Amino acid sequence: MSSLVAAQLINGCAIGMLYAVMAFGLSIIKGLLNVPNFAHGALFAVGAYVCFGLSGLGLPFGVALACAFAVPALIGALLQRFGLEKLAKADYLLQVLFLFGVALALEQTLVVIWGTSGVSLTPPDALSGSFDLGFMRLPRYLVFVTVASAISIAVLWFLIERTRIGSQVRAGIEKSEMARCLGINVKGLLVLGFALGAGMAGLAGGIALPLLGANSSSGNDMMSIAFVVLVLGGLGSLYGSVVAGLLLGIVQSLSTLVAPTMSTLLLYVVMTLVLLVRPQGLFGER
Repeated sequence: MSSLVAAQLINGCAIGMLYAVMAFGLSIIKGLLNVPNFAHGALFAVGAYVCFGLSGLGLPFGVALACAFAVPALIGALLQRFGLEKLAKADYLLQVLFLFGVALALEQTLVVIWGTSGVSLTPPDALSGSFDLGFMRLPRYLVFVTVASAISIAVLWFLIERTRIGSQVRAGIEKSEMARCLGINVKGLLVLGFALGAGMAGLAGGIALPLLGANSSSGNDMMSIAFVVLVLGGLGSLYGSVVAGLLLGIVQSLSTLVAPTMSTLLLYVVMTLVLLVRPQGLFGER
């Protein structure tokens, strides 16, 4: 039994890191724009299909993953520059409806190009097979999911926390009016922030493709979980999104040992219980 629990903990960490990648990008967008990105799930699906399409053309998996980040990032930048920026002074509901409409448009575009049957991808040879840990055989790709997710979060964290442009992004998140007074190009930061957040959603889709497969609406469930992670970790908290993602991944994985049909329900139960005790989330300030 202990070996089974250990195996599920390992699985939970991998899935949790994937949740964290999604929520990390969502947290950046929410922090900068104060708008929930309802297109985040659709961008996850776009990243998955970009990875699938380029892999089918014979490109290396690493290149396909890079493009799974780049294409949604470009879409995100365009959405901010030519969509949300125009609606910045409009009613909040219009911004939400705009993003919801974009999500539907992206999903239908994927249906037009690839159909409704869904796609999957076999991991490259270097990531196939498994490691023998004695008490379980650990799939190599599961290790890759954990490591790739951790590296992508670490790189983006370094960009935000340790670079000049990152300090400006933080200023835009925390004190946008003050940042404008200091001559910081907040409009440019908003475009960059949305691009980075959207790129993380696409990257999560590419990483998850060999693990979960994809269809045009596969991002919906992932987006729901990403919002749970965002709220649980604390709105706008980058650290909180990572901790909450890991926590929920482990809870979901362990719950399959005792109540498989309730594993997803427990995510919402955990969120509710935490918010009853700490309404601002684990790392939220307000």
